[in-house]
Amino acid sequence: MNGIHDMGGMDGFGPLVREKDEPAFHANWEGRMFAIANLLIGQGYFNVDEFRHAIERIPAPRYLDSTYYERWLDAAQTLLAEKGVVTREEMEQRGAAPHPPSQPAAALDKTAAKSGKDAARVRAKFRPGDRVVARNLHPFGHTRLARYARAHRGIIRHDHGVYVLPDTNAHGGPPRRQHVYSVEFKATELWDTGAPQNERVYIDLWEDYLAPDPKTPARRAGRKAQRGRKRR
Repeated sequence: MNGIHDMGGMDGFGPLVREKDEPAFHANWEGRMFAIANLLIGQGYFNVDEFRHAIERIPAPRYLDSTYYERWLDAAQTLLAEKGVVTREEMEQRGAAPHPPSQPAAALDKTAAKSGKDAARVRAKFRPGDRVVARNLHPFGHTRLARYARAHRGIIRHDHGVYVLPDTNAHGGPPRRQHVYSVEFKATELWDTGAPQNERVYIDLWEDYLAPDPKTPARRAGRKAQRGRKRR
C-alpha cells in the first residue's frame, strides 16, 4: 500500500541524523516490546507480514510522531484486538490506550491467490544478469515493493532462493512461494540526474514485483542470430 511508511526518496523531511554509538534500545520498555512482538509472532498470533501491514496502517500524523518501538506497540495492539485475543476495553483497563488504525486490513485478492505454486516445483523466472523492470503496482494491501523503485529498470544480481510472498501472507492467504532476487538499480535511474553517477541501490524483490525489460529480448535474439550466422 502507499502510505507515510514508504518514505524512500521523499523530500521535505529534513536530513537523516545518525546517532553516534546508538544503543539497541533507548529505554527498558523497548527491549520488552521487542521480545513481546517476537514471542507473539513465534506463537502464531500473527505473522511478520501482518505485523508490518499493521504498522503501515498507522495514521500518518501518529506515525510521524511515534518512535520506532511505539509503532511496534501500536501494531501489536491493533492485531491483538482485530484477532480477538484481547479487546480494546481490556487493554484500556490495563493502562494501554490502543488507537484504531487509519484503515482496516485489506481483504485477500482471491483471484491472485489461486496462482500459487507448489514450493517443491518453483522455478526461477530470472537469472543473474537479466534486465528487469519493477512493476508499477499500487495495492490497497501490503507489499514490499518500495514506491520509489516502481517502473524503474534494474539488473538481477543474485537469487536468494524461494520465500513466501508478503502480499498474500499479510492477509491470511496461501503461501505463494517464489524466488526473491537482489536487483541492482542505478541511483540516476531511481532519482534522475541529480543522483551520484556511480552509486547503485540493491533491493530484494519478489518475482511478482518484476517483469522482463522489454528492450532485452530483441537484443538477445539479435546476438543469437549473429552467432548462428558465424557458425554457418
